[in-house]
Amino acid sequence: MGRGKIVIRRIDNSTSRQVTFSKRRKGLIKKAKELAILCDAEVGLVIFSSTGKLYEFASTRQFWQREAAILRHQLQNLQENHRQLMGQELYGLGVKDLQNIENRLEISLKGIRMKKEQLLTDEIQEINQKGSLIHEENMELHKKISAIRQENMELYKKLYGTRDMDPASQNTLNIPFAISSTSGEVSNVPVQLQLSQPSQ
Repeated sequence: MGRGKIVIRRIDNSTSRQVTFSKRRKGLIKKAKELAILCDAEVGLVIFSSTGKLYEFASTRQFWQREAAILRHQLQNLQENHRQLMGQELYGLGVKDLQNIENRLEISLKGIRMKKEQLLTDEIQEINQKGSLIHEENMELHKKISAIRQENMELYKKLYGTRDMDPASQNTLNIPFAISSTSGEVSNVPVQLQLSQPSQ
């Protein structure tokens, strides 16, 4: 049994209409590609959906020729704008054109200054963070040294029975240190350990 003839008319249901558009658009683009390849033809296809969205297709040669033309035009515009910003090729420009160039330069300088300020701010914050870390490490080190000094004082008291120490000598600790000479004699030589306060 043969396939029935499809009546070509607008599809009322929006969902069905969108599905049909998507399927047939893909099929149409596929046929255009096949025609370009099989027949070595230059094929161009432009489709606008009901929502205004653009779909396009161009055979390879035509596509790259168009892309090359667009890029050449963009390059020419960029080169012209660059020369004008450098103060070149200003002949023939009116007051309004020169004012536009001046405004663009001011916007560029403003952006450059903002970027420079941001970099300097970041560097200052990084330096401050490193300084804070160094200060914290210094304080922790001072606490550890103070604890070691206290332990040494307690050990000194246990060894020599000294209960009271001069407050002025609390930062300086004299510990006898035995040294033997070549003759076999042993002498006690005091060794001073002094702790300096860290700068705040």
